[in-house]
Amino acid sequence: MAKTVTGFVLIADISGYTMFLSGSELEHAQEILQSLLELLIENTRIPLIISRLEGDAVISYAPQESILQGGTLVEMVESCYVAFRRAIELMVLNTTCTCNACRNIPQLDLKFFVHHGTFGLQKLPAYTELVGKDVNLVHRLTKNHVREKLGFQAYTLYSAAAVAALGLQEQAGDWRSLVESYEHIGEVEVVVQDMAPVWAQQKEKSRLMVAPKQAMLIIEHHFPVGPVHLWDYLLKPELRALFIESDTAEAHNLRRGRIGEGTVYQCAHGSMVHPQTIVDWQPFTSHTILDELMGGVTSYITYRLYPQGDGTRLEILVGPVLERNPIRRIAAGAVLRFLWRFMGPRGVRRLRARIEQDMAEGISAPAPPPLIDVSAIRRSIDAALRQAPDGFLEDTEKSDRIAS
Repeated sequence: MAKTVTGFVLIADISGYTMFLSGSELEHAQEILQSLLELLIENTRIPLIISRLEGDAVISYAPQESILQGGTLVEMVESCYVAFRRAIELMVLNTTCTCNACRNIPQLDLKFFVHHGTFGLQKLPAYTELVGKDVNLVHRLTKNHVREKLGFQAYTLYSAAAVAALGLQEQAGDWRSLVESYEHIGEVEVVVQDMAPVWAQQKEKSRLMVAPKQAMLIIEHHFPVGPVHLWDYLLKPELRALFIESDTAEAHNLRRGRIGEGTVYQCAHGSMVHPQTIVDWQPFTSHTILDELMGGVTSYITYRLYPQGDGTRLEILVGPVLERNPIRRIAAGAVLRFLWRFMGPRGVRRLRARIEQDMAEGISAPAPPPLIDVSAIRRSIDAALRQAPDGFLEDTEKSDRIAS
């Protein structure tokens, strides 16, 4: 009997597939597609849980209570897309092969489809099947008029239900609206984010981080949740207040309601309020803040997250005090070391206690996604190949017979 869940369904679907396979050599086409599917699997992180592979697509889901901030799901999709585009670019740069498959790599791209609703989880021997009308709907949404009407090659399509459940109404103002119509379903309102600008921005972006050799202090802690969840606990204002031991923490200068580079936290400690500005933003991997201390003294602090066992290792690199006056610099450095070494652990204990409470209530750290073995990836690739242009399948079967 299927377990009923309210939450999100996400499909990551490789596009440009028909053009890629047209005239491509089997061996290299399989290698390329396997590498890209493995990358999609690697970047489908908790709280998203992989349901199964379907041809050239990865289908995943997340219970509603496991998403602490709606913008986090957007960040997960964008991060996955950036990783995909980097992989494509590296494949093109690093190959000297002139076969059709390798020449057609630039034709590949990625689309995402996100919907919110109620669905059943049906446990099967090899995977967890998602069933229900909302699952049918998100699959129907993969057949749409985005490319014809908007001209987007790579995009994320959110149903209106997903936008409402994620609280993305403000951010969706930057995206394009469409109404799709389907037999037996009727009209479905969607919003579409063009992913090309996401990649263009990240491709040219320079990094601002505190390097270990520059840090005046390096602190490490382990937390019993994955990087995506810990990211939220560090950055959601009311949870950040627990970690830095402030009375309150308010986030200002948001991008369409979304925390990111340029966001300024106003952290209140009694009557004193000092700002912390995010100056570097690499979702679920690292972020750097410019911390303004008393008297206008500043320091960069980089937070780096590393998956470790069943949790995450947090590395905090505290940069040197940025102050020309040597006396003020030495004094501020001493204060900063004291705060991190002696008061910082209290904030860590408070945040860890909150995480453990949420875990006990089932809010954080859902069960890890099932392992997708190589045979499952190969079966998925084989299913995708069977949708290839005329003549390719015959060449595939012939090559398989030769190889065996």
